Amino acid sequence: MKIKVGFGFDVHQLQEGRKLILGGVDIPHDKGALGHSDADVVIHALCDALLGAAGLKDIGFYFPDTDAAFKNIDSTILLSRVIALIEERNYSVGNADISLVLEKPKIKPHIDLMKDILAPILKISSEDISIKATTNEKLGYVGREEGVAAYAVVLIQKND
Repeated sequence: MKIKVGFGFDVHQLQEGRKLILGGVDIPHDKGALGHSDADVVIHALCDALLGAAGLKDIGFYFPDTDAAFKNIDSTILLSRVIALIEERNYSVGNADISLVLEKPKIKPHIDLMKDILAPILKISSEDISIKATTNEKLGYVGREEGVAAYAVVLIQKND
């Protein structure tokens, strides 16, 4: 069986008056991520990891921020389209490991729901998804609550 690993990273500026969507969950907070789509850094990092593992181009190539069709789009739709792209190449997802970096709000209460949203799209069990959250210890743009970042690693496998 052929397996491949992919890594993804995404960052978005935080701004008052925007929704904070992370892993497909609308999380109550006074700031949200700024972006062309819903600016879900968790899903964007995951998309880039999957695309990279399959040897494809990055998320911006497939869903450019210059295309009005993607304005305010729900990133779960983008993730579904990425899954279709890797399935066209006869790959399926093995597991996903995601780290989210932000100072506030606390993410732990929302992790199970994120996993429940992502698992059916990825076509894996929620047990095969790890989502961890950490702060940046008040350092840098994340520490100053100016931005949010996410890292993702995925394993995909070639279907026989």
